[in-house]
Amino acid sequence: MTPAAPPPVVAVVGPTATGKTALAVALAHRLGGEVVNADSMQLYRGMDIGTAKPDATERDGVPHHLLDLWHVRQPASVAEYRRRARAEVDRLRAVGVVPLLVGGSGLYVRAVLDELDFPGTDPELRARLEAELADVGPAALHARLATVDPAAAAAILPGNGRRIVRALEVVQLTGGPFRASLPEPRPHYPAVVVGLDREPAELDDRIAARVDRMWASGFVAEVEALAADGLREGPTASRALGYAQVLDQLDGVLSPEEARQRTVTTTRRFVRRQRSWFRRDVATTWFDAARPDLADAVGASITARTIGT
Repeated sequence: MTPAAPPPVVAVVGPTATGKTALAVALAHRLGGEVVNADSMQLYRGMDIGTAKPDATERDGVPHHLLDLWHVRQPASVAEYRRRARAEVDRLRAVGVVPLLVGGSGLYVRAVLDELDFPGTDPELRARLEAELADVGPAALHARLATVDPAAAAAILPGNGRRIVRALEVVQLTGGPFRASLPEPRPHYPAVVVGLDREPAELDDRIAARVDRMWASGFVAEVEALAADGLREGPTASRALGYAQVLDQLDGVLSPEEARQRTVTTTRRFVRRQRSWFRRDVATTWFDAARPDLADAVGASITARTIGT
């Protein structure tokens, strides 16, 4: 008797606030699956309210993996995340459990599903660029990036100093553009990719409501506790949506209302960039997250695409 093939990976992707978590839990119950987190900020311990990390009620008995891995002072590493995520995916597939890779961090999803060779790093060059960032600020380095790699500069926010430094480092190390340093993807796993989206106006309203819930749930106190534990020293976590704005509030740079409103507007801009990223993948099957039969429709689509896989 031929043993059953391992199940494919089901990825649930899309912009922030579309409802990926609720759909993933519903699919896990239908398909016999478990969730593997692909949200880069939910990897950090203590970053719960601001990342909408699902609590026990929201998980509804479905095991969730790769939450709370890193301390807030630790820089993000896509390569390390890929290693940990693939180990979970391999373990689940080996026992016939469907891995549901869920999150809005496009590069993290792609790192798991595709064969990607990440360019290395040069500690001396990185240190020099980071010292320059501290000296002249991100805008000056972004202007330089626009000169040497206009496409990368267009894709990176002028205030994202960490990403600008990385792009300049890759350009100097490889002699080529930053995006070209990531080769055309080759599949690492058989996968079904489901995308969730909503009308822009509806998503804007959901983001504002989400930020209201964050503040009502004690978000400022969460950031205060993390700041006491080294959040400001974290090159990745300190720049997370909402966390950066509340840190500015705690430092007197923003008023409480300014911090709250800036979190809304920054998140809305981020969502537009997420949508652009995910829409480039022609293999993704998109669904309107507002449809009342969403879980049934997505479940049927996955089943139809995986028969015989």
